[in-house]
Amino acid sequence: MKKTIITAMTVMALSIPAAAATSADASDKTADNAKKKKEVKYNENGDIIKTGTNFGPLPVVAYDADRGFQFGALLNLYNFGDGSTYPNPKSTWYFEASAYTKESAINSYKFIVNYDNKTLIPGVRMSICTGYYKDAALDFYGFNGYESNYIPTKELAADGDFTYTDDKAGQKLEEKGKFPKGFYRFGRDLVKAKIDFTGEILKNFYWEAGYNFSWVKASDFTPKGYEVFGGESLFGLYKAWGIIPEDQADGGLTSAIRLGLMYDSRNVENNPTKGIWAEVHTALAPKWLGTTDAHYKYSATFRHYVPIVKDGKLTFAYRLAYQGTFGNESPWYAMPFYTNMGPKADNDGFGGYRTVRGLMLNRVQGLDVGFYNIELRWRFVDFKLWKQNIAFAISGFTDGAHVFRGYDMDLRPTAQLTPEQIALYDKFVLDRKDGFHGTAGAGLRFIMNQNFIVAFEYARCFNRQDGTGAFYINTGFLF
Repeated sequence: MKKTIITAMTVMALSIPAAAATSADASDKTADNAKKKKEVKYNENGDIIKTGTNFGPLPVVAYDADRGFQFGALLNLYNFGDGSTYPNPKSTWYFEASAYTKESAINSYKFIVNYDNKTLIPGVRMSICTGYYKDAALDFYGFNGYESNYIPTKELAADGDFTYTDDKAGQKLEEKGKFPKGFYRFGRDLVKAKIDFTGEILKNFYWEAGYNFSWVKASDFTPKGYEVFGGESLFGLYKAWGIIPEDQADGGLTSAIRLGLMYDSRNVENNPTKGIWAEVHTALAPKWLGTTDAHYKYSATFRHYVPIVKDGKLTFAYRLAYQGTFGNESPWYAMPFYTNMGPKADNDGFGGYRTVRGLMLNRVQGLDVGFYNIELRWRFVDFKLWKQNIAFAISGFTDGAHVFRGYDMDLRPTAQLTPEQIALYDKFVLDRKDGFHGTAGAGLRFIMNQNFIVAFEYARCFNRQDGTGAFYINTGFLF
């Protein structure tokens, strides 16, 4: 998602004292009651060993040219118990509530609650992720990457395909010379929930099993103040052309069982500086389990963290990922999600902060899709502040993606097409295979206690078909 951050440094400034002030250490409370301080303990790396519950609040303040201002808050809760597992917490909570507002009206929002626990069930890790996402203007650029031709709205306006109406909002846009991306938008309501269990087979080798539920309701996006091609949208055209089947056009329900294997030798889960983290999964969503359109997927991910300088000051990290479909059947509304098992929810869309930074969200969709991330991370400063372990890190990276097996893009009209709609099919669906979608960029991270991480990153695309540049503020490392 392309964003311009309004108060990036203010967020960082607020995060440090807020998190420190709310750090709740059970042993510290005992010491206060006894009117004496407990001795601070350090590990072999010189970090303060955290115990009890630590809080990491973060206000969300951002701006998106099409969706408007984003505001809200998120909160991380880390339970380190007696500190024996630090820097890996025994359990975590994650809460987020945020919204996008434009023209004094909220048009998109999300509510997320995640929970992860390693001790509740002996020998088994339990992870629960839930969320409701309401988006009135979600990105839609078609399927199969470059087989779907992306024409910037500025060029559509230059060709006379972009028309402002008499609406006051449209007049204001025309005066400013702006060209909103409503042609590449659709509406979506999404409810998703999952529960995953992980258990050790051998040292660093684990089994994974879980259940995933998602419900998608799709709708057309109606621009306010302007029209493209007389009121068409790319999403509406895909339905008219029959690329999106009529019985799937409104979305559907996915109910899936997931099974997997994992190898994990990371030294620290949320801020690794050495080790390997590799996974293979299958997701089985048959009709008898309640799925609207049955489909079966598999995914494989390999992540490697190579220390260049001792103590994790400089780390070379990369991720290789592939997601495929068994057979040729997958509903269009299930394609944008990349499977994650464990404490993180599925990634929503190939492109954006969690998969390929800088690439427009949902630009790369297909039956089989692969992507990579390569970055060099340098933690250039460490210090202690208010009994917290604080660090700053910078990184340089390059990301990329490719559709290896495409979705069926043949023209199968659901109704009588007009000559204009047929001409638009030839304009936006090209007879070519997908190519390499590449980006590069850099980022800055604020790291507290190796778990609460605030990231600021900027990336640019190599190909104008994938967008220009994007700025992100988020939490954690990409992988």
